[in-house]
Amino acid sequence: IFAQKLAEIGEHVCPSSTATTVEEALDAAETLGYPVLVRAAFALGGLGSGFASNPEELQALVHRSFATSPQVIVDKSLQGWKEVEYEVVRDCRNNCVTICNMENFDPLGIHTGDSVVVAPSQTLSNREYYMLRTVSIKVVRHFGVIGECNVQFALNPKSNEYCIIEMNARLSRSSALASKATGYPLAYVAAKLALGIHLPEIRNSVTKKTTACFEPSMDYVVVKFPRWDMRKFSRVSASIGSSMKSVGEVMGIGRKFEEAFQKAIRMVDDSIDGFGDFPPHFNALNDQELTDLLSHPDDRRCFAISCAMKRGFSVDRINSLTKIDKWFLCKLRNIIISEKMLSESGNLNTLSRDVILYTKRLGFSDRQIGRLTKRDEMEVRRLRQKMNIVPFVKQIDTLAAEFPCETNYLYMTYNGSAHDLTFEDHGIMVLGCGAYRIGSSCEFDWSAVSTNKTLRDLHMKSIMVNFNPETVSTDYDECDRLYFEELSFERVLDIYETEQSSGVIVSVGGQIPNNLAVPLNTAGVKILGTQPKDINNAEDRFLFSSLLDRLEIDQPQWLELTTLKSAHQFADTVGYPVLVRPSYVLSGAAMNVASDPEDLTDYLEQATELSSEFPVVISKFILGAKEIELDAVAKDGIILNYAISEHVENAGVHSGDATLILPAQNLYVETIKRLKRISNKIAKALSITGPFNIQFLSKDNDIKVIECNLRASRSFPFVSKTFNTNFIELATKAMVNAPLRPHKIDLYETDHVCIKTPMFSFTRLQGADPVLRVEMASTGEVACFGIDIYEAFIKSLICTGFRLPDRTRNILISAGPIESKVEFLRCARILCKRGYHLFGTPGTAKFFSDSGVDIKVLFKPDSGKEPSVLEYISNGKLDLVINIPDNLSRRELTNGYRIRRTAVDYSVPLFTNIKSAVLFVHSIDRVDVKSMVVRSWNEYKLMSRGI
Repeated sequence: IFAQKLAEIGEHVCPSSTATTVEEALDAAETLGYPVLVRAAFALGGLGSGFASNPEELQALVHRSFATSPQVIVDKSLQGWKEVEYEVVRDCRNNCVTICNMENFDPLGIHTGDSVVVAPSQTLSNREYYMLRTVSIKVVRHFGVIGECNVQFALNPKSNEYCIIEMNARLSRSSALASKATGYPLAYVAAKLALGIHLPEIRNSVTKKTTACFEPSMDYVVVKFPRWDMRKFSRVSASIGSSMKSVGEVMGIGRKFEEAFQKAIRMVDDSIDGFGDFPPHFNALNDQELTDLLSHPDDRRCFAISCAMKRGFSVDRINSLTKIDKWFLCKLRNIIISEKMLSESGNLNTLSRDVILYTKRLGFSDRQIGRLTKRDEMEVRRLRQKMNIVPFVKQIDTLAAEFPCETNYLYMTYNGSAHDLTFEDHGIMVLGCGAYRIGSSCEFDWSAVSTNKTLRDLHMKSIMVNFNPETVSTDYDECDRLYFEELSFERVLDIYETEQSSGVIVSVGGQIPNNLAVPLNTAGVKILGTQPKDINNAEDRFLFSSLLDRLEIDQPQWLELTTLKSAHQFADTVGYPVLVRPSYVLSGAAMNVASDPEDLTDYLEQATELSSEFPVVISKFILGAKEIELDAVAKDGIILNYAISEHVENAGVHSGDATLILPAQNLYVETIKRLKRISNKIAKALSITGPFNIQFLSKDNDIKVIECNLRASRSFPFVSKTFNTNFIELATKAMVNAPLRPHKIDLYETDHVCIKTPMFSFTRLQGADPVLRVEMASTGEVACFGIDIYEAFIKSLICTGFRLPDRTRNILISAGPIESKVEFLRCARILCKRGYHLFGTPGTAKFFSDSGVDIKVLFKPDSGKEPSVLEYISNGKLDLVINIPDNLSRRELTNGYRIRRTAVDYSVPLFTNIKSAVLFVHSIDRVDVKSMVVRSWNEYKLMSRGI
């Protein structure tokens, strides 16, 4: 339909055809000619898409696509063309303007969400820019869009030939980027347009003088960089293509492309100091391996380009391998040439002011210059400040300074000669969460926004520092001043000194700000709330374990890693499995359960590589223990408020991947009292002021402490919303010493249960094993209320997109170890009683059959026998797969892995944890889903009438 509508105005999409069967897709590909691009209709982020070079690849790809969508589009491949996008707004009177045009650094073939994006476009000629702008407006008017939309183009780099890829008649991922890039509030304007208000009647919220019926001008460039977390997963394919895999993004702002690009790289990964820095293992690659990396893009592509340039690969050669425009490559080469100049100088003190200023204008950080001149970061900082080389604060005003403006939307650059405003407020700085990643998402942004709101309610000036275009905290009307800047030691110190800030809050943005507390404090920055020495005592695994020993608080047996030999001796003494735990990490990065000596050696290498500056601790892993969390707020070591939640899954599943029950339903009163006593001792010992989180293990009513985070945890929004009590508001008042009136929560009087359930992106991560472990893997979460845990759990599952097994009513059970089989036996009987048809792998089927359960055998993949598990999954004969792994190892390529992976690839609901599988069965046994939905609807109608 879209193609037909475009044809009415003489425009066209890429040569393509739609298909609803595999045969139709094969016929379309034969007509178009290989290679082809397959896209699933009605899909987000390119889900179910990919390139196929032959019928075999196409058949496998289309088969998987039909598991998520009833229709696929088969496109002629235009890999290597430029991808350009225009954001357009139109009102009901046909006023229509383009707000922002963006250009992908990567050529067509890589999803926009996985591509570096530059705004405004840098490589288009004036003719190309206005040609595509004119087409965008023509298309939007023809389709009658009212509000905001985006139009995506493929442009042949060797001619003016173009075609329209797609058009989203809604706000999209790009809309957030365009809004933050230009300062034009697209969602705000789109809402007014939907209400019938006309563009000339809407005020420009930045200038407060002009109207919204204009096209923004930019005197800067922005670079959006995606953030991937694929290295967290075993056996995952790290390649990037037409299906989006990134979990977050950042946006660097500068007055030179090189400056914005280098900012963005550091924002994505704070261990990298600039474009010329890359992981050491790249030096071991030979030229052929490097060539392969360039021509087959993955999440390390930027490092490969940097390494290739240092090896002497020419711009022409890299362009032929990557199809990245030569303009971009020449700009990146400028950075490498400047790096070489600095490293060959040999001595920081011999560098002239002009040389240092030149490199700073190219976006070089102090740490980067220090690496190249073999000096530390503070030496570089002192020298440049002595030379009066300091960054200037500039406004994003939508009109390139052509009109006066009142904006508080700011960035810093060395490409300037004066500040755009004065600094007399001495506001409180709030450090944000940075890029969304696994383990740090909108939960921390909620905490930062709540902090800003509380400060403003207290009539205190707030200064927000963050660089994520997806966040609410980077909306300039959420704070008094917004710095869209790096969360690095250098830049935070620059802002602190420039603003003459009265203090910095580091405890609401997750791990990145928390890690800055000690170095900032050493540099003289006033940290509000819990003091850096106490933060260090909690974050450093060795110091925290030593503290617990002094307080006589029980914890799993532990040892600080000194040598590999001592680690193996400890594991032999306490017995496997053992847990490897690095310090100062988020979401359990490089944390692993080792089941044998080989595992232990492998995991220790990973942990020391990630956390080389801080201790790695090994502790005894306790099997079958329940995990409990306490989220709390304290002032001067005295707890003001707290909430206790429990995990459905036993210990061994990261808290971010666990299903949380609040308030806890299965704890003894004595257990809760002991948790409170322990928490009070820790809060007092660490002099906590602000938010904190403690994680416990409980087995046979024996309580052990795992860790303590002296910051807002991932679950703070969850507990605040469950109890309708804003924990961050209370924490902020404690940190700024404002009057307090804590509303104590009575955990025994709550008449409802809330359950938080994780969401995963395994369907997008080819090859990843969808098993829950101690390192976090989820990319989102939902939470639902219920009258009991069963109703809350089934609601939350449905909200994640989980399909209840009511189509074929066929369920596969592969229960793994004997303990899991015994635990699930009663559930198997319940399922049979409710009319479900059970299938099991041979071992599981025999166990249940011997126990009187009606179950049929499906054979494992490597047996070669029929009927096969994989055939049943891929042909849609199963509604649910329950597959419990035999052990905790990440290495083994088992039948279980193949079953789990196939279930994910064909969108069959999957449980890999015995506790959540058991709770699911009891939930569908006790909850009438249809009546639950009707009751929820009736309650909603009463609420809407104010009852």
